[in-house]
Amino acid sequence: MLYKFKSKATADLVMLQPNAEELLRIIGKPAGPSGIITAAQAGVAIAALKAEIQRREALREAPPPANADDEPGDAAKDEAVSLRHRATPFMDMLAQSSAAGKDVVWGV
Repeated sequence: MLYKFKSKATADLVMLQPNAEELLRIIGKPAGPSGIITAAQAGVAIAALKAEIQRREALREAPPPANADDEPGDAAKDEAVSLRHRATPFMDMLAQSSAAGKDVVWGV
């Protein structure tokens, strides 16, 4: 299933369900069939995404624990496409929409 994010300030943004739901979870929005991020909420959403990106990048750069063979791989270390790459178009949409005073809505 696909999520389609729309704003009157930008072009539409289409994401695969797992990626969209991960971003929505990070910003504290329920991943339902439709929703809204108001222009006023966009700044907080962008900050939450940036914080999670920094957290995951720090995990990836951290040296492995001494008993690394005993522990399963961390999802942040095993990402084929980083959160930064997946979230950047969404953060750009939020920033442009907020600057224009427009909300971002989504539907599946």
